[in-house]
Amino acid sequence: MTLLFISAKWLTDILPSHARSRQYELLPPAAAGPSKPRAYTGSIRRICHLVLVRRRTRTFFVCLGLLATAGIAVFVYILTIPLPPLYSRFHEAELRLPQHNASLPFPEGREGRYLWVANHASKCGWGNAMQELFLNAYLAYRSDRAFVFDNYTWSRGESDYSLYNLKPIPSRIPLTALIRGPIVGEPFLAGDDAPRAVVPEYFYEICQHRTIIGSYAVNGPLVEPTAETLIQTWTDRMAAHRCVEVEFSPPEVFDEHLFADASRLLDIWPRFSQSPIVQNFSWSTLVELAFDNNRQVISPESPLDPPLSSFPISDGLARYTPLPGLLALHIRRGDFQIHCYDVLASRSKGYTGFNSFPSLPDNWYLPKDISEHDKTTLYTRHCFPDIDMIVQRVEEVRATPAGRGLSHVYVMTNASPSWVSKLKAALRKNYEWTHVASSRDLFLTPEQKYVAQAIDMLIAQRAQVFVGNGFSTLSGMVVMLRMANGVPPDATRHW
Repeated sequence: MTLLFISAKWLTDILPSHARSRQYELLPPAAAGPSKPRAYTGSIRRICHLVLVRRRTRTFFVCLGLLATAGIAVFVYILTIPLPPLYSRFHEAELRLPQHNASLPFPEGREGRYLWVANHASKCGWGNAMQELFLNAYLAYRSDRAFVFDNYTWSRGESDYSLYNLKPIPSRIPLTALIRGPIVGEPFLAGDDAPRAVVPEYFYEICQHRTIIGSYAVNGPLVEPTAETLIQTWTDRMAAHRCVEVEFSPPEVFDEHLFADASRLLDIWPRFSQSPIVQNFSWSTLVELAFDNNRQVISPESPLDPPLSSFPISDGLARYTPLPGLLALHIRRGDFQIHCYDVLASRSKGYTGFNSFPSLPDNWYLPKDISEHDKTTLYTRHCFPDIDMIVQRVEEVRATPAGRGLSHVYVMTNASPSWVSKLKAALRKNYEWTHVASSRDLFLTPEQKYVAQAIDMLIAQRAQVFVGNGFSTLSGMVVMLRMANGVPPDATRHW
């Protein structure tokens, strides 16, 4: 209304006074003498004024029309985009897990012990959510409790859909659409009597009387605790209680500062890496099916090679053997440029914890006396490399013993198709690769489209050589899974 009032007032001000009052000036008396020159001059002025007024008015309405058209176009664009799938079949399967039975004997059922981390990460990338998920599940395992697993959550609101870059995405994706294993309720191997994971709906049903513990009450008194210290402290704090819910308030049990610091994170590695949380991990059937269906796109194979889905799920990580000849590159684009310079470089941050295993060949080093120019160059090369830097790094990796026999390239990226085409051309110009493909080349179903990051991770996990972004948690989780699966450290590199 304010805009309409201002516009009306502006039109009133620029219109001539006779148009506003609708009054005509009197004709001059006959005695006033000849009036033609005066009338002629006045007519010219009035014509010029009307032309000027009409031009401004026309411009105003044209601009107003363009704005209205743009608004309608955006509205229609949003309405006509197909809504993403909601993965209801996965939700329903989770609710039907056999351990959702109060009559089961201890350590499950009504006498079982449970851990529900209600304040788990949300509205973040899959890499961030996944690393926290693993440690939350490991905490439950170490404290002999059934882990309560939730969705991969973008929004906790009531709507099933959220907007991201003006496109609808699922607000929540069930974890079983992404992963398999003990984390999401599958049984532990024979001989391990740990209780199976359950969903929140069952937790609230079986735990009518639960103990709510705030993370700050446990973590607050600790000064930069390691992951192992946190696990021991939380295990002791929960010992007297059957049903524990971590309060829905910050901080997280394992926060971003822990995951950014290898000296604090990796003290759990010897036990964590050999636990069933890691060793019995697998990707979901949805993700593995996308891998099998796109195998010829990712890395052309022999027709005699069996599909990944043919290997028994009980083999866990061992199912993901390296694919000879495949080089996987993780290249972040889009808003990661802002993150590289305005966050990481400005705060002098280094590689994330799972990207910082001491045995890896590429460790982060930032000289204390480095100039701002050299610092920017350093972060560009390692965090947001351009095409020339990427091609140069690929040649360096190809010249190493681990890089012998590389013949296929897969680029996992969120870059635009035009940028990816330029990168492909540059890679082929520098070396005669048998095959070069990217995330943009995969053929995915609507359900697979929204778990595409997991598909990329599976491909990178199986590459003969992987070159990751040391500042990316997604790269970090690929590195972690490769290390836990016994892939030689020199086959895992960074920019």
